[in-house]
Amino acid sequence: MMASAQLQTFKPNTSHKKLVAAIQKDGACVINDAISAETLSRLEGDLADGLARAETGKDLFSGHKTKRLGALIARSPVSRELVLNPLILKTARVFLAPFCDKIQMHVTQVIEILPGQSAQFLHRDRHAWGTYLPAEIEPQLNTMWALTDFTKENGATHVIPGSHTWPMDNRGKRKQAIQAEMPRGSVLLFSGSVIHGGGANRTEKSRIGVNLDYCLGWLRQEENQYLSCPPEIAKELPTEITELLGYPMGSDTLGYYSQPIMKEGVPDTLPPEEALGRSQPIWHWFA
Repeated sequence: MMASAQLQTFKPNTSHKKLVAAIQKDGACVINDAISAETLSRLEGDLADGLARAETGKDLFSGHKTKRLGALIARSPVSRELVLNPLILKTARVFLAPFCDKIQMHVTQVIEILPGQSAQFLHRDRHAWGTYLPAEIEPQLNTMWALTDFTKENGATHVIPGSHTWPMDNRGKRKQAIQAEMPRGSVLLFSGSVIHGGGANRTEKSRIGVNLDYCLGWLRQEENQYLSCPPEIAKELPTEITELLGYPMGSDTLGYYSQPIMKEGVPDTLPPEEALGRSQPIWHWFA
């Protein structure tokens, strides 16, 4: 199937089925006006201090004139609203459903491309796991929420439509990419397999986006969610958030733990919810 010359753009009242179809076809799509001005204002308030203190990258990939701020589940209550956005969450679950029983958060970060930053080199996010996953397994679905307008001049994300279906060793060329321009409050959805990269900022103002990525529940997360949002913080959060952080048991026996100091009358094999003070039944073969 031929990829689109431009990414498909949708309204926030569209169906998840249309979004999944667009991502399956082109590797990415855009939802305009995905969040309200009021939500954007609250989110900026959440992130302002952290972004002011964040440092720029130390290499070409992270960007010498690009700031990143992580641990958003712990630091930003409003970011949790984005993580739980019903349309996005449904799209992520359906898109990744052929390859897992549960999904989880992979990365939570703000990316601020400062003036003068050159374009990031093109890449596939799935290569965080190396080249070990079979090409037919799609490991993740990414979102980039626009806190500023994304334009060709300020670094709108470069995407090569259809590249998620190419051989994994094909890195693509810049001339094959289009830029995902979108107004403030929009969100770019893109697969872990599509070739993409941040653009160059040739303006005098920052381009700011919130990057919230979902992945298969049986893979290791890029951002260690258990350290970024440890039990003493996670126990105060809603169950639907801690489930996405990866605290519940995964498929079959994935994720159990044993306390470092044994306690009389406490089973040695525990589900991770115990660390949050939420007792859950353990699998019968541990009994």
